[in-house]
Formats: sequence, C-alpha cells, structure tokens
Amino acid sequence: MFSKLQVPQISLAEGRYPCRPIEHALLPRQFSTSAQKPAAVVTANPKKDEEGNDMLIDITERAAKRLQEIMAKDSNPSLALRVTVESGGCHGFQYLMSLTNMSAVSPDDDTVFEASNGSGAKVVMDEPSLELLKGSKVDFTMELIGSQFKIVGNPAATSSCGCGTSFDIKP
Repeated sequence: MFSKLQVPQISLAEGRYPCRPIEHALLPRQFSTSAQKPAAVVTANPKKDEEGNDMLIDITERAAKRLQEIMAKDSNPSLALRVTVESGGCHGFQYLMSLTNMSAVSPDDDTVFEASNGSGAKVVMDEPSLELLKGSKVDFTMELIGSQFKIVGNPAATSSCGCGTSFDIKP
C-alpha cells in the first residue's frame, strides 16, 4: 500500500516547477463552521409566527446600496422602503413597494428591518404582509424593462408572474 504520494523532482533550471511529496492530501479536510451573519436585523417591533419563530426577511447588498443612494440623493436618512402585500395581480397576491418616512411608521403595526452592512437601509412591513413574506429577500434588479426593488426567494409562493410582482401561495 502507498504511504504517501510521490511526485518527481524537476529543477527550475530546466524551466519546470519543483514538486514535493503530497502528504497533506491523505489527511481529512477540516471545515469552518462559523455562523453566517444575517443580511438584515429587526430594529423595531419584532414579530413571531404561530410556531413561535421569528418572522425575518433579508435585504440584499444591491437593495441596501440602492436605498442608501436614494437616501443620499434626497438628503433624507429617515427614508425606508415599505413593502406590502395585497390581494390582486395575475396570481392572487401582489407586492406593492413605496418609499416612506420613518415618522409615518406605526410602532404598533409595522416591523422595521435594517440592513446589517451599516448602510442604514431600512425595510418596513405590516404584520399581514410579513406573514406572507417571512424568509424572503428584498433585492434590487436592473433589467431591460427598468430597475426595481423585488421580492425574491419567497418560501410561501408556489408560483409567480413573469415580471415578479404577483404570486400565489400554498393552500
């Protein structure tokens, strides 16, 4: 049986690379198990679902960057993206997004998420919308038809329309 893999020695003078025995290749590989940092944190009015789990969403780097750009352009650091879900659209429910001032946020009804990258980007959701969107991500996309904030990876959605503004849920 082989004790270690041997690779021939080749000199640099001949224009080739020197090689040595590969002893580490026979050892088991060690992996890091550090926790992944969440992309958003709840800063106001955290909510739990029926099973007692925190209802959370993520904010992508692109969405956080775009919100930061809008806040800077408007010279208004208290702007936030409000995401709501209403019945309608071609698949039963539709996403509605608008910019709002934090002064218009209800401390009792709305949950505020802030991007954890330090950009100050905030997303606001009411409880019924959060119930349908928990576990999803707020993203910003630039496509031929225009740029927009978009919900991606909604675990409650079973199907959605081509433009991504409406969805159907699991019964």
